[in-house]
Amino acid sequence: MNFAYSDVLLSIVPVFGLVAIGVAFRGLKWITPEADGSIMRLVLNCLYPCLIFENVLNNDALRDPSNLIAAPLSGFVIMAASIVATHAIGRSLGLTQGRGLRTFAFAGGINNYGYFALAVCAALFGQNSPAIGLTLVHGAGGEAAIWTIGIFVLAGLPLRESWKKLLNGPVIALALGLLLNLTDLRARLPVFLLETIHRCGVCGLTIGIILTGCTLCEYITKPGTLFDKRVTTLAGFLRLGIYPVIFLLVAKYLPFTDDLKRVLIVQAAMPAGMFPIAVARHYNGHPVTAAQITIGTTLIGILTIPLWIKFGMAWIF
Repeated sequence: MNFAYSDVLLSIVPVFGLVAIGVAFRGLKWITPEADGSIMRLVLNCLYPCLIFENVLNNDALRDPSNLIAAPLSGFVIMAASIVATHAIGRSLGLTQGRGLRTFAFAGGINNYGYFALAVCAALFGQNSPAIGLTLVHGAGGEAAIWTIGIFVLAGLPLRESWKKLLNGPVIALALGLLLNLTDLRARLPVFLLETIHRCGVCGLTIGIILTGCTLCEYITKPGTLFDKRVTTLAGFLRLGIYPVIFLLVAKYLPFTDDLKRVLIVQAAMPAGMFPIAVARHYNGHPVTAAQITIGTTLIGILTIPLWIKFGMAWIF
């Protein structure tokens, strides 16, 4: 399977369109900062778990034992290694603790593995592609890395405290979906329940991306703070130049299924995640540093995402 550059570029335009809607709605004060907490709780505790559950429930690829092991394990190992490597590289180039080093490592090491990657996979491979469910399971491994290694690097919290963050709606939905997918119980779920879950899941992807745009708005309206020569340049080089190569080497040479290889190709192309901005604020980090990394790599990603995906599909398949 190969894609033209224009096809891949057009597949990501709607994602950026939803982000732009979020920016516009926040700018017009149609979605106020006071509403963010309520909307985020709705997304994280209901809509996103429904999206996960539906895409895991009847996913044939997730009945393959190799996928069940390789997808989360690859997500955890690559994410954790990226955070640790980014910390070491940042320190070697002069960033210091207390002046953004920890946030640089956290934000620069985390790719946009969730909403953004899901939307791109759906656009490229289809809404019912096994890659969607595998992206969610791969992301669960990444979540584990974020709330253990990532929070340890960002805030210095003990790992035993960080693990508690993994007991949340999305993880419970993932575990329940996998359990039902591996048994005959999935056939006994009532149609009305599945339809309700489907409708909630569709809303979850859209609202989540729009809310991301709302979060970015406050930084976009202060353009003078969005670029730091050292932080933005180094993060862009790592996130969009070096780390994609690692993803693609893993996909090329490890004995993964074709569906998981497609997931890794998309993950390789992703810019820095947007979630670290909120996490850095919560743990007294440097949210401006996270915003510089996120916005810088996302803007550059408009050009590089199609290139990496086109190259990865041609090289690996």
